Amino acid sequence: MKLLHCTNAARATRADARREHLLETARALFVQRGFHSTGVAQIAAASGVKVGQIYRDFQSKEDIIAAIVERDIEGFLHEACLAQAIDRGDRTAVRTWITRLLAIDEPIEDCRMMTEILAEIARNDRMAEINRRIERRVRDSLTTALASLAPAHADPARLDLLADFIMTIGTGLTCRRIASEGGDATALHAKIERIIDDELAQLPVEA
Repeated sequence: MKLLHCTNAARATRADARREHLLETARALFVQRGFHSTGVAQIAAASGVKVGQIYRDFQSKEDIIAAIVERDIEGFLHEACLAQAIDRGDRTAVRTWITRLLAIDEPIEDCRMMTEILAEIARNDRMAEINRRIERRVRDSLTTALASLAPAHADPARLDLLADFIMTIGTGLTCRRIASEGGDATALHAKIERIIDDELAQLPVEA
């Protein structure tokens, strides 16, 4: 029985490793070639994973993209760290977390992946659904972070508006990095940070 358990665990580990390798390979191809120019056959050739095995792991190319996005957002949001900072009342850590949403030093590959998704949402319903899921998750975490920094009983509508502002600016910064790769956005980033701090300080209290 113990031997069977060990064998199953080993198989699970190999399957996880194969899946991770496949996602990394697919991600690199999507960044280099775009979603339209990358098919499952190309992913199979580059990863060494047979097409049949890929379709046993994922029903479609969109499912591969969804898995990559899910993994990326886990590493980007650090939701557990945010929750701990809020529980500790560590306002500096919460503010730093918000700053990371507007990071200008993320790998350019991450920006290309995001702009590929944005380019697809108007013509691919599955990609639009993936994007909506990302936005809901980011927005929920961001609103929670802002509420922990806002004055007591701050107007929820203004918190929502500030969350929209930050998410819109974050998307704009991502697109700008692609359009002007190599440009220095440090001064722009600092100005955006000042605007966010001013908005937080001026949030009106709900009547």
